[in-house]
Amino acid sequence: MAWLAEWFWPFVRIAACFSVAPLFSSRQLPARVKIGLAGFVAYLIGPLLPELPQVSLFSPAGLQIVAQQILIGIGIGFLLQLAFDAVGVAGQLIANTMGLSFAFNVDPLRGISTTAVGQFYVVLATLTFLTLDGHLAIIQLLVDGFRTLPIGMAGIGRDGLWALVMSGGLLFAGALQIALPGITALIVANLAFGLISRSAPTLNIFSVGFPISLVFGLVVLQLGLPGMQQGFLELMRQAFADALALQQTPRP
Repeated sequence: MAWLAEWFWPFVRIAACFSVAPLFSSRQLPARVKIGLAGFVAYLIGPLLPELPQVSLFSPAGLQIVAQQILIGIGIGFLLQLAFDAVGVAGQLIANTMGLSFAFNVDPLRGISTTAVGQFYVVLATLTFLTLDGHLAIIQLLVDGFRTLPIGMAGIGRDGLWALVMSGGLLFAGALQIALPGITALIVANLAFGLISRSAPTLNIFSVGFPISLVFGLVVLQLGLPGMQQGFLELMRQAFADALALQQTPRP
């Protein structure tokens, strides 16, 4: 039972994180692969963990530890996923401004409908994340977390839960930070169309302005790609910092 607890408790935290974290939570990745990967990582780090609580695995205290590990894993995955969701929301904001809000596509990573621009941003962010070995950084973050926040009954505590709730603002602040330059440029273009409509009332501004707005929006997307990638990297740094702080929260 001691050997099983040494493997099972870290497996629960890692599997809970993989069920929410970016890339690992993809619908294209079979559940067997996720479980197998989580079990393999837990098997490797099991002998390296700090001393575990001397409680039975199936006792009420053992079940409380399991619940705490699930909460910690989901919290870490949630913080990291916020950066990707912020990129998707930024793409939707730009799509609404440039007139592509009706162009929806299915996100292959999560199986939900999103705008084409948002999907394009998410794919680009995913490729950037893989290029920088972000998937390995997630595993490293989990492994280091077992030292800073060892397996126990207390978990992250109330301060950690409150910090997890407050980090939800990263979704809206990050999306606005990425989309603001493109939205500003497109709003200026729309204001120009409004002036043209007032000066030439007989001109059908919808038939003329929509293709111009669409082409101008594509140019804005092209010119704004470096800024989008830089904004995504800043969001990922903040997400990893929040996840690290979550695992270093003093337990009550």
